[in-house]
Amino acid sequence: MELVQQVLKGVPLRVSPCLTKAGVAHGFTSRLGGVSEGIYASLNLGGNRGDDPGRVRENYRRVCEALEVDMGKLVFSGQVHGDVVRRVTLADGGKGLDRKVDYDADGLVTDEPGLTLVVFGADCLTILLCDPERKVAAAVHAGWRGTALGIAARAVEIMVRDYGCREKDILAAIGPGISKCCFETGPEVPLAMKEALGEEAFPYIGPERTGKYKVDLKGLNALWLNRSGVETTNIDISSECTLCAPETYWSHRYTKGERGSQAALICLK
Repeated sequence: MELVQQVLKGVPLRVSPCLTKAGVAHGFTSRLGGVSEGIYASLNLGGNRGDDPGRVRENYRRVCEALEVDMGKLVFSGQVHGDVVRRVTLADGGKGLDRKVDYDADGLVTDEPGLTLVVFGADCLTILLCDPERKVAAAVHAGWRGTALGIAARAVEIMVRDYGCREKDILAAIGPGISKCCFETGPEVPLAMKEALGEEAFPYIGPERTGKYKVDLKGLNALWLNRSGVETTNIDISSECTLCAPETYWSHRYTKGERGSQAALICLK
């Protein structure tokens, strides 16, 4: 299903029908509803982009108030476009906002109620997962490199192996990000997808046009989830393209890197 737009306490968010039904606090932010100014206006959640730290903190306060989560129990990912998914506990609470992130990971997973996992994007995809039966949540950042490495599948693998989740119980939501309409690449991206997924990748790669290809990262990540045993009916996917809507979302390509970041957050209540 498509993600649903909600405005909670003045903050516009996209939410997943699957995750909402499961009762998990979550949301995909846009660039709207904050206090940042200039090139960061207005809801910048990237603390390493050059924005005023006080404004970034106020933006987090607003998002946490909207989602009714504890601002002191946020935990960020140290994103490096890899496939590491790190288990986190309440001891990691505050890493990113109040304390330094002391690890590299593009995914986070926990079974700790009250801990809010945070991943970032600005064209790259953000993906949230939850098993409402075993009470486990995960958050993933998936650019094209992470997609080729199968980071979404890696998150499912860890949920099953380390927390006893069953694939059929896992719910997933793929947030706004650059879509096939705009994600034009050189041959290195389709080659990486074909090497990882074989012929199953072909429907998600557009035909070559003057040395360029169009690649559907959302479809490829849904494919990884399907291959891991997550049922198609348990995957919600945003149709919104960040490059098509730079007035609503941060887009790295559109701004040529002069930007803030949006985030995806998930918390087990």
